[in-house]
Amino acid sequence: MPPSPVFKIIPTTQQYDWGKIGSSSKVAQFASASKIPGFTLDESAPYAELWMGTHPKSPSRVAESNSVLSEHLAAHPELIGKHVVQRFGITNGNLPFLFKVLAIEKALSIQTHPDKTTAEMLFAQQPDIYKDDNHKPEMAIALTSFTGLCGFLPLPKVAAHLHATAELASLIPSSVTTEFLAIASSSTPTGPVERAALKNVFAAIMTADERQVRSQLGRLVARYKAGGAKPGEEPQDIVDLVLRLDSQFPGDVGIFCTFLLNYVHLKPGEAIFLGAGEPHAYISGDIMECMANSDNVIRAGLTPKLRDIPNLVAFLTYEAAPPSRHVVARAPYASSSTLYDPPIPEFSVVQVVVGASTTETHPAIAGPSIAIATDGAGSVRWGGADMSPVDIGQGDVYFIGADTEVSFSSASGLAVYRAFVEAN
Repeated sequence: MPPSPVFKIIPTTQQYDWGKIGSSSKVAQFASASKIPGFTLDESAPYAELWMGTHPKSPSRVAESNSVLSEHLAAHPELIGKHVVQRFGITNGNLPFLFKVLAIEKALSIQTHPDKTTAEMLFAQQPDIYKDDNHKPEMAIALTSFTGLCGFLPLPKVAAHLHATAELASLIPSSVTTEFLAIASSSTPTGPVERAALKNVFAAIMTADERQVRSQLGRLVARYKAGGAKPGEEPQDIVDLVLRLDSQFPGDVGIFCTFLLNYVHLKPGEAIFLGAGEPHAYISGDIMECMANSDNVIRAGLTPKLRDIPNLVAFLTYEAAPPSRHVVARAPYASSSTLYDPPIPEFSVVQVVVGASTTETHPAIAGPSIAIATDGAGSVRWGGADMSPVDIGQGDVYFIGADTEVSFSSASGLAVYRAFVEAN
C-alpha cells in the first residue's frame, strides 16, 4: 500500500540562551499547542528554535510511526519527487531545505554562512566545528516585529560613523582609515578597490587588541549613557542598539559592527534573504526561517561560542548596499496566498492566510513541502472530495509529498507557512 502523501510530523525544539523565555516564545507556544511528545513548558527557560526537516543534528519524526523523517523519505523517494531527487543528488532522504521558527530575546552572534566550496573545505579541515559540507543561504520572515543587522552599510554611511564616533575610529590604523575615507568620498559602487578598503576596516576592528576594544567600548557606552551622542550624527536607534548589546555582551567587539552593518526593522510578513558571505546578526523578534539543509555558522562576535575571526574576515563578500538589497519581494500565489521566492534553488516559502469559512487550494508542486500552522485552526485536504480532511491547528506541522494538490480550509481563520522545493 503506498504511503499517504500528507502526514503529520513531530518537530524538535532547541533551548539556546538567546531564546525568548517561557510562553513569550513562539517556539514554546507552538510546541505547547501541538502537544509535542515529551515537551513540558518551563516558564523560566529560553525557547529559541523549532526545527522542521531532516538535518541529522535534530531530525523531525513521522507522528504516526515515530520513525525518523529522512528514513521514511528514503524508503519512499516518490514523496520527494524523482526530479528533485535527481537535481539535488538525494540518496538518503534528506530534504534540500531546513525550516525553522526562531524566537529571539537576546542578540544572536555576528556571523556568516559559507558558500558550498568553503563549506566543503571547512568540513574537511575542522569537522568537529563545521559539521556538514553544505552551504546555508537563508531567508527570515517576520512573525512579529523583528530587528537585525544585515549586510554592510553603503561606504559613505560607514565613513560618517568613522567621523562621528572617535571610539570606533581609534581601533583602526590611520593609514587604513585615510585610504577608506578617500575611497568612500569618491565612490559608492563596490568594485574590488572598494571591497578591499572595507575589508581592511572590518579586519582592523575585529582583530583589534581586546584591552583596547574594552576600553573604547567603555568610553562609548559611558558617553551614550551621559547623553553625549552627537545629534544628527549618531542616530538614536544606533545609540539604543549599542546600549542594548552592551547590556547583553559587555565589552564585546561585535558591538562595533553596529556602525558597519545595516540595522533593519521588519514588520510581520516582511522578509530578508542572506546569501553566502553576508554578515548578519538577529537582534529581536519571532521569525520563520528557511535555509539550505545545513548548520554551518562562522561566528566572530556577540557570542560565548567559538569565534573564527580569520575565516569570517576571509570569506565575507564585502558587498556594501542599503538594506533594500536583502529584502525579499512578495508575489501572489494561488488565489490568496503570498510567495517568498529567494534567488536560490533549495527553497521557497508560501504564506497561507485562510479567512473564515473559506478554502485556499494550492496546485500540485513537483517537490516536497513542510507546512506549519502559526495561527488559528482549520483542516487540510488532499486527493479530492472523497478524502476526509485532517485537522490542523497552531503549531501542527505537516509534510506534503510531491505532486499533491492540497486545500486549506477554516471556519474561523487559519495562517500557515509552507516551505517547498521544486525541480525546475
